[in-house]
Amino acid sequence: MTALDALLRWLDLAGIAVFAVSGALVAAQKRLDVVGFVVVAVLTGLGGGTLRDLLLGRTPIFWLRAPELIAVAAAAAVAVFFLRPRIADRFPALLWADAAGLALFAVLGTEIALISGAQPWAAVLLGTVTASFGGVLRDIVCNEIPLLLRQEIYALAALAGGTVFVVLRLEGIWRDPALLTGMLVTFAIRGAAIRFGWSLPNYRPRA
Repeated sequence: MTALDALLRWLDLAGIAVFAVSGALVAAQKRLDVVGFVVVAVLTGLGGGTLRDLLLGRTPIFWLRAPELIAVAAAAAVAVFFLRPRIADRFPALLWADAAGLALFAVLGTEIALISGAQPWAAVLLGTVTASFGGVLRDIVCNEIPLLLRQEIYALAALAGGTVFVVLRLEGIWRDPALLTGMLVTFAIRGAAIRFGWSLPNYRPRA
């Protein structure tokens, strides 16, 4: 295992925790009990990777081989249940942490799909699924319009980063620089959307 792989492993755990916290905060808005918090947090943290593995036919699914991932998501949910006011006060920081998690999961999900034999275009889509589908599950379970269907620049950032990673790998660029560049692109786009309030135009019917 390279030094980058070791770092990515820790960032993966941190990313799952951040995604789980975002799910638990929505659960708090819906006034769910602690079990509801855990369910929503786990769906948010692990849902994208689960769908990716199912679509690729990768068994056992990744969290069945690493049960500590569920423990991390559940612990994040319980922490929010008891400490929600303090965590909610740090929402701006959570947005940036979420952007970092998006960048990580988009590119790593793309790489996993490539290694599993997916075509480059499919790998990019599966990377986007890895990064964003947990949020879709969170919103569906909590009766919200999914973030992907709103104006937020979110999945588009993941798609861009995954595309850059695939293009660089096809051009023969080494894995580590390609990974870092793809993550940087995703984070930069999502970060700019957060910083400057960028969003996609919504549909406006003609009068």
